[in-house]
Amino acid sequence: MHPTQWRTYLVTQQSISAGRDTEDVVEAALDGGVDAVQLREKDLDARTRYHMGERLRELTTEADAALIVNDRIDLAAAVDADGVHLGQSDLPVEVAREQLGDDAIVGCSTSTVREAEIAEAAGADYLGVGAVYGTSSKDVDAAKDGIGTDRIRAIAEAVDVPVIGIGGIDPSNAAPVVEAGATGVAVISAITAAEDPEAAAAKLSEVVSRAY
Repeated sequence: MHPTQWRTYLVTQQSISAGRDTEDVVEAALDGGVDAVQLREKDLDARTRYHMGERLRELTTEADAALIVNDRIDLAAAVDADGVHLGQSDLPVEVAREQLGDDAIVGCSTSTVREAEIAEAAGADYLGVGAVYGTSSKDVDAAKDGIGTDRIRAIAEAVDVPVIGIGGIDPSNAAPVVEAGATGVAVISAITAAEDPEAAAAKLSEVVSRAY
């Protein structure tokens, strides 16, 4: 599934999953309708993430959803993921493209129009833009935390690639992000920490679909 079709995007973080395995949360979220899953899990070692990625590859393939790996180009290749998502301090988009090939999906985190324009020019297939409302799930520089929907609009108007809003998003505030021009929204805690991840994913998908 191409980023232009993504409406809901789950970023994994087992440490806030109320003791549940990431694989179980992802399976439930896929049942709830998420279109893409990013294997993050920065606090786990590479081998553990590799085996987790193998299972997530099976689950996302069965659900016809995309699997993206955070930061690690080598891990993305090892688990046959659809692509990789890179931050501003990770390897450049061009390197990921060289290593993974033309068919791979390469995403890039941005928080300003300038960063977005540079990432698009480098060949990014989509942009993760945030933190929109602020976040407690990720370590984010204060200047990039809570950038708001006006920034989403400015970036969406400046680039032609899909924009995925992230940061503090849940069903109560997802609609304005899409209305500002985002193709979809990415969440961590709104699904992972929910009592019922499948229901949470379904609710988020419903809100985003209605906002179109």
